[in-house]
Amino acid sequence: MTQGTATVGWTREQMAERVALDIPNGSYVNLGIGIPELVARFVPKGRTLIYHTENGLLGMGPSPAEGAGDPELINAGKRQVTAIPGAAYFHHADSFAMIRGGHIDLCVLGALQVGQNGDLANWSTGAEGAIPAVGGAMDLCAGVKSVYVITQHCTKHGDPKLVESCSFPLTGLGVVNRVYTDLAVLDVTPEGFRAVELSPGVDLEYVRERTAAPLLAPQGGSD
Repeated sequence: MTQGTATVGWTREQMAERVALDIPNGSYVNLGIGIPELVARFVPKGRTLIYHTENGLLGMGPSPAEGAGDPELINAGKRQVTAIPGAAYFHHADSFAMIRGGHIDLCVLGALQVGQNGDLANWSTGAEGAIPAVGGAMDLCAGVKSVYVITQHCTKHGDPKLVESCSFPLTGLGVVNRVYTDLAVLDVTPEGFRAVELSPGVDLEYVRERTAAPLLAPQGGSD
């Protein structure tokens, strides 16, 4: 996000690294398409994170260097990826059995909107002629133990993505646990969005002005 000519907030890569820091050791993690894919670059030192992609790979590594990839080794977003030692390949149906059977600990998804009650909209704006992006997100929301969202705080037109109630078609009801944006890390609580951490140089009021829902101060913090 820009303020005048200065860039404010975390970069996409910094957002992805911040997400990875919160993933418990030994977790099986599905990464959505877009910014979530960047999380595969980051495994905190001393931890083992097993990244899963629903097209049939467990043990996904980051994208390869330019020209060094295998065109047949891709993620669900059709981007080339790598495989870590011990990685496993399997049928698409088996991958969804893992998701629907509750065997994936956490997923990281993008969002068009997140409601203050944890509702997620990320597959269509519902506008006439809009191209829907139906993928595995609905299954992930239903079968994965924790749902993290990583997204820009506002659209390119400046509209807030964190809202009181989603106006776009829903992917899941009350499923989001935590949201990571370029401006802040926020928990979804029974009282609504609560700031956990603010990006360096950003204050709470700045984030509130760009959030279309009440925003609570961090625990122990002051409004």
